[in-house]
Amino acid sequence: MTFVVTEACIKCKLTDCVEVCPVDCFHEGPNFLVIDPDECIDCTLCEPECPVEAIYSEDELPPGQESYLELNAELSQEWPVITEMKDPPEDADEWREVKDKLKYLER
Repeated sequence: MTFVVTEACIKCKLTDCVEVCPVDCFHEGPNFLVIDPDECIDCTLCEPECPVEAIYSEDELPPGQESYLELNAELSQEWPVITEMKDPPEDADEWREVKDKLKYLER
């Protein structure tokens, strides 16, 4: 099983979760984070660290977020690993409550 970063992370990209990951399974894109499902050990440490509740177990993905399992797997092969917390984007707070953000995902 793996954990999955979902839509809520797009354009927020808060990195609180990456520092608690014991296996460095997070990868960073321009405005989104993903989890490599082959590296994730299902430790559950990242889920409570996410301030926007964007991380879920693959078995508990909210309705409409199922495609993010495949998206995390795909993008984790393309994007570099991130292991340290970074400052969030300047406008992250403006995006916290926005829905339907997939169209804003930068690859």
